[in-house]
Parts: sequence; C-alpha cells; structure tokens
Amino acid sequence: MRITDTSDLWWKTAVVYCLDVETFLDWNGDGIGDLEGLAQRIDYLADLGVTCLWLMPFYPTPERDDGYDISDFYAVDPRLGSLGDLVEVIRTANDRGIRVIADLVVNHTSRQHPWFQAARSSPDSPFRDFYVWRDEPPEEQPDPVFPDQEDSVWTYDEQAGQYYLHRFYKEQPDLNVTNPRVRDEIAKMMGFWLELGLAGFRVDAVPFFLETMGVEGAADGEGEDFADPHAYLRSLRSFLGRRVGDGVLLGEVNLPHEEQLEFFGGDDGDELTMLFDFIAMQKMYLSLARADAGPLAEALLARPETSSDCQWATFVRNHDELTLDKLSDAERQEVFAAFGPEERMQVYGRGLTRRLPPMLDGDPRRVRMVYSLLFSLPGTPVLFYGEEIGMGENLEAEGRLAVRTPMQWTSGENGGFSSAAAEELPGPVVEGPFGPEHVNVADQRRDPGSLLNFVRQLVRRYRECPELGWGRFAVLEQPVPAVLAHSVTWDEACTVAVHNLGPDACTVPLTLEGAGPGDRLVDLLGDGETPLGEGGSVELPLDGYGHRWLRWVRPGDRRLP
Repeated sequence: MRITDTSDLWWKTAVVYCLDVETFLDWNGDGIGDLEGLAQRIDYLADLGVTCLWLMPFYPTPERDDGYDISDFYAVDPRLGSLGDLVEVIRTANDRGIRVIADLVVNHTSRQHPWFQAARSSPDSPFRDFYVWRDEPPEEQPDPVFPDQEDSVWTYDEQAGQYYLHRFYKEQPDLNVTNPRVRDEIAKMMGFWLELGLAGFRVDAVPFFLETMGVEGAADGEGEDFADPHAYLRSLRSFLGRRVGDGVLLGEVNLPHEEQLEFFGGDDGDELTMLFDFIAMQKMYLSLARADAGPLAEALLARPETSSDCQWATFVRNHDELTLDKLSDAERQEVFAAFGPEERMQVYGRGLTRRLPPMLDGDPRRVRMVYSLLFSLPGTPVLFYGEEIGMGENLEAEGRLAVRTPMQWTSGENGGFSSAAAEELPGPVVEGPFGPEHVNVADQRRDPGSLLNFVRQLVRRYRECPELGWGRFAVLEQPVPAVLAHSVTWDEACTVAVHNLGPDACTVPLTLEGAGPGDRLVDLLGDGETPLGEGGSVELPLDGYGHRWLRWVRPGDRRLP
C-alpha cells in the first residue's frame, strides 16, 4: 500500500461537510448568514478535520426553493456577500487544507432568470429553446417532485402562450439540455466558478437534468443533438479534468444501484466522480428500526463494482427530506413508526423531516454508534452542518426547512448565530432539549466526552485508515442479528469494525481468514488490543449499541497503532 496514492484521488478519503451560508453564521448582524461569517469559522471546520466543504447554493434567488431557484448563475446573492467574499472563503479554506465545492444546479432556473424572461417574450426569441414548451401538455406525465405543492409538471404561461415543463416547482422551469447552446452555457458556468477556485461541484438532480421528456424530436434521448445523454455527462467530466485536473463531480442520483453504475460511466468511470449511496442510507434506517443489521449488510454487498477512479458517498442525513422512497411500502411504514410516527414528521409520503438525534430519542449510545458506523463504511463520509454536535430539527418550519435551522454556536440568544432579532433570521432556531441552551459548539469544545469531540476522533481515525476509502468490503459472518461486523482491506492494511444496532450487550465471535502467529486486533477508538487465536478466531464483547474499530496488526507492521 502506498499512502501517496491517496493524494491524486483525494475524494476517496475526503471528509465532506455540507452547509448553507444563509444559516451558518451571521457576521454583520442583519439576521442572514454570510460569507464573512463562514470565513470566521473555517478554522472550526479545519479543527473538526473537514477536507472538502460543500456549499449549498449561494447565487441570487427569489427563494422559492431555498436557493435552488437561481436567477443568476454568475453572481453571489448580495444578502450573503460578494464574489470577493467568496474568494476569501475559498482562499482561506485552501490554506487550511480544505477544498471547496458548490452546488451545480442546471436542471432548471428561476422563472425570474433573464433567459426565461426572454424566452417567454416571443416564440422567436433566441432563448425560447432554452426551455421546454408545448401547446398542450401530454396526457401521460410523471408525478411532480413536490406532489403536495404541484399537481402537474406543466404550467401555462400567459405571456408565452404555451405550457412549460418543470419537474420541481412551477417557479423553476426546466432547461432544455438537448439545446447545444444550453450545454455550452453550462460549461462556461462551470469554468467561471472553477477559475474562482472551486475544486468541483455537487451536481443537483442529475437524472432529471439528463431527461429529454417533452422535447420535440428528442423523446427518450433520441434527438438529433442529444442522442446519448451520458455522452454529455462524460464531456462535462472531461471538461472538468481539463480545467482542474483533480476536480470532482459529486452526483445526486437516487436510483437503484444498477442504474447508478451507468452514471459513474460503468467500468470506464468517466462520468460522475462520486455518487451518494441512497440505497445503503435507507436500508440503514430500516436496520436501525428493526435492530437487525441484515438490510444494511445486504445493501452494501449489492453495491456494484465501480472504476477505481470513482467513489460512493455515504451519509446519515442531508439537506433534503430523509427520503425512504426505495423501501417497500411496508418497510417505509416500519421506519415511519420507529422514527417519525406523527404526520408532521413525514413529507411527500416518502420521507422524514427529522434529524438523527431526536429520532433516536437523544440516546447518546445510539447516536454515536450510527456515526461510528458511517465513518467505518467503505466510501467517503458526508456530514450535514450541525450533525457533529447533535442538532435537532424544528418541526414548526415547513417541510424540508425543519432541518435547515440556524447553526448553534453558543447557548446565547439565537444560538450565537446572529445578534439580530429572532424574526429577522432565515428560519426558527431549534427549541426544546435539542435547542442551543443544551446543544452548541462552545460547550462541546470544552467537554472531552462530547459528541463533537467524538466525531473529531472518528474523522481522525478515518483519515488514518485509507483502506476505508480504497479497500475491499466484506461482511464477517457471526451469529448476532443485531450486529454488523465487517472488514475493509487494501493490500496489507485491514480495518475491522463491529456495530451493535440493538440494546442488548453481546459477544461477537469472528474468524479472520489468513491470520498468523502474533497477529492481533488493536482498538482504534479506545485502549487495548486483542490477540487472534488459532485460525484467526476472536471474541469481541460489545455493549448495547456498542461499536469498535480494530486494526489488524501483523508482526513487523510499521503503522502507528
């Protein structure tokens, strides 16, 4: 194993941290988080061990979809700061060893975008074909992404005299990616932000972006200018490589594993660099609900093999609803019953608007076990801001905004997020047992036993075990259904992890094939080591909701324990 291999494909062992500038820290006191405030907290992220900062949309927006309805792709929302402020953030982050990526939202624009305003003004406008228009909507059409807000993906525009396509809100008309001019604009947009120092993009709604639904002459991707949508994705990856040799495209592709493989570029691995593993995330919650590791193990084993240039991104929570759409109806109801039994906790009939700690009733054993599990799984861990301190949600906020509450820095007013009046904030601060008086950064920084310091330890150990990002995953057979025992191996390096998803203490018997005399397992999250018996046998005690990481050490191993 050469540790130097990890520097080129840096994303395979990255620690990604997602935040919304608007809700992270308000520095000028106007109630809205800003880039200057983010710059003041770069050292906090560096101390946590973050190596890749993912910024949610910071572009000008009418705020119909919390920033994902963009009215100018080449600017910063003036409420958040300026282009100069963004460059200062990127520069400061880079100095601390943190790369910065941003949301690339190119499936749609805001209805207020100049392109759409020009497109609707005349059928002869050069921007008319930037969008998808119909005289009459087709009889058959898919369900809107937000079924509680929209009853159709087609909306009539009085000025244009036609219907336009929108898979999301009607305020977000879909771009026509079959138009080569649109594709050129997307490349120029990427090039602009890369020149300002971004290391890549998190690509929003990729399957919708590549769809050609409703485009005349381009049904099912057979249009003259867009015969192969994945060829376009390959061209974007190639463009990124030319502009930034080690740039990354992190894709949102919530599809079955087999279809996700196509978005990686198959065996060639020449499309998206990374994909979120939505399947494993959903099965993890099913396993937690059942106290049975089987569903999660099955999902991880079902991951298709990818190119060595690609990577799975693992996560517990993200900025959207906690989607459970790939579970069966019965499985989804199990998770709802366990973690979101009230109707106000559920959204779109497919997901939850909750963060992890409240779902687990604040049980610190379970919360720590889940984050230990996250960092021990093969792939690149992605954290959503506030997870490191155990923030909760505010169910008084509408839908997905319940988990996009202001960051909790101190126990003071507004959780130290802003000195402005509460009504000036972008959303309500969390209240109750997960509010800032009980959960905040300042207190946890001073507490060696806090969740923040535990997550910091997980990050450090993850970075010290590159096999977790590069290695071969295996489920280790053992008789306890509640326990996931697995190993990740890269050349001679091997990490073994055991996680108890149930409340009862147990002893886990394992056999590690290929063990020799003097081999031992060294605890990475605590003190102690366990010698391997004859044939690689070992018994590992686990508390209820317990977890252990163990490095398989052989005689002559020169790695630090």
